[in-house]
Amino acid sequence: MDDDLQRLREERLRKIEARMQGGRGGVIEITDGTFQETVKRHPFLVIDLWAEWCGPCRMVAPVIEDLARDFDGRVTFGKCNVDQNRAISTQFSITAIPTLLFFANGMLIDRVVGALPKEAVRARVMRAFPTG
Repeated sequence: MDDDLQRLREERLRKIEARMQGGRGGVIEITDGTFQETVKRHPFLVIDLWAEWCGPCRMVAPVIEDLARDFDGRVTFGKCNVDQNRAISTQFSITAIPTLLFFANGMLIDRVVGALPKEAVRARVMRAFPTG
């Protein structure tokens, strides 16, 4: 029974991710409810914590979308709206946005606060995930 439940959860998460990738250039939506499973399923993951009202977050959004395409199949990129997902914000003590969280094999390995240009974020991704 537990195996069936796990299989259903993984299948549902894949469907949600596929639906979200369709409109975001490969960037998946991460919520309080999907966070743990997403971190487990993706060995190299970058999460952009943002809010609609945040100007610098809007500047970072296209950078994340471009990098998601550039690193497709090697690094997964996700977005998490901090206004709608307070548990993640609290868990990682997010006090400023945009914040990028870098996870390797389920562990937080790096954090970037503020809006950086694409090449600076690319360099951080390459340093965090050498195989990326």
